[in-house]
Amino acid sequence: MTQVEVWNADETLLHRVSVRHAVQMIWRGVATPVEVHATERIGPYRVPVVVRLVRYVEQKWLYSRTRATYSREGVLLRDRHRCAYCGRFTATTMDHVLPRSRGGATAWANAVAACEPCNLRKGDRTPDEARMPLRWEPYVPTRVQLHFARTTSPHVTHLTDSGKEPAR
Repeated sequence: MTQVEVWNADETLLHRVSVRHAVQMIWRGVATPVEVHATERIGPYRVPVVVRLVRYVEQKWLYSRTRATYSREGVLLRDRHRCAYCGRFTATTMDHVLPRSRGGATAWANAVAACEPCNLRKGDRTPDEARMPLRWEPYVPTRVQLHFARTTSPHVTHLTDSGKEPAR
């Protein structure tokens, strides 16, 4: 199923949820539909594309300067699903720059997004040994950076086979 945008009461984008979750939010009176599909329905409700919360939700946590929690999904979002070795927008795997077998840490500064062919080609070597230089240095993102990437990044399923960024 497709994702539904959830707007705060001031019409700022918060995140995306499943259609089922959005319909439940409307049913509970937590949100109102802003934009709906013309013909698709779930029970008495038209399938929403965008919903707006009835009450404003404050997001103090979002604007703190604390570091984001490390995760595979976070690495892919930080790098916007772009392979750190070839630059194509088809990255679906995470690669350790210094392999774990050689003492590399599982941390933001040692992880990059990589497409499967590049990840397999690099294998258990460093980028220098594999002659595959990094296009950028990995960094530790803030929560705001990851939230922005999550709300603006196209989903992996929408990437084209050519490896080019999809039109927005």
